[in-house]
Amino acid sequence: MAVLVAGCGIPRDTDGTLDRVRGDVLRVGVAENPPWTVLGGPGEVSGAEAELVERLADKVDARVEWRPGTESELMAALEERQLDLVVGGLADDVPWTERAALTRPYATTRVVVAAVDGVEVPPELSGKRVAARTGTAEAAALADEGAEVVPVGDAAEARNLPVAVEHWRLDALGLRAGGHVLLERRHVWALPLGENGWLVEVERFLLGVPDGEVDHLLADVGRSGS
Repeated sequence: MAVLVAGCGIPRDTDGTLDRVRGDVLRVGVAENPPWTVLGGPGEVSGAEAELVERLADKVDARVEWRPGTESELMAALEERQLDLVVGGLADDVPWTERAALTRPYATTRVVVAAVDGVEVPPELSGKRVAARTGTAEAAALADEGAEVVPVGDAAEARNLPVAVEHWRLDALGLRAGGHVLLERRHVWALPLGENGWLVEVERFLLGVPDGEVDHLLADVGRSGS
């Protein structure tokens, strides 16, 4: 009976992360990836996920200690238990599943083909001129569809052509989407392996983020240019 009761308890952390973080310091590795995460001066991080991390810290009465680095550097530090969390617009297909525990996807972003009123979004992309930022995954996706890619510095510059753009920018740019979804990414956070109680706490927090809130935060960062 004692074994059964123990087995049905609250998920536990092998290294006590949740108990240590509560009322203390939340060590967050951050890879720069605007508008998800934007690095400023020492200890200054903004962006949509930075806002969410600060909300999580408030929930567990912790102070955020930001530790910037590349994604590979941060995952190595996470594996060594030097970090409690890693953020930076990570997608659920990151190649780190043997080194980190990933939350369930909490937000999905899409790159769509859109245009201003009066400009047609073609039903077929093959052979059609479509704008996209130079050297991006969306430009490559358009090329795969057979479109003639017209390079631009930003989607806001494409007023006479359909353009590949993140769905959360549509309202700010006055664009309407057609039926093409070029890319879709499901976003996650990374935590140390084995910290099951901490993982449950983080996932509960992410589950409580209101519908549309992530899009709103991303758009706010895009408008501010921060």
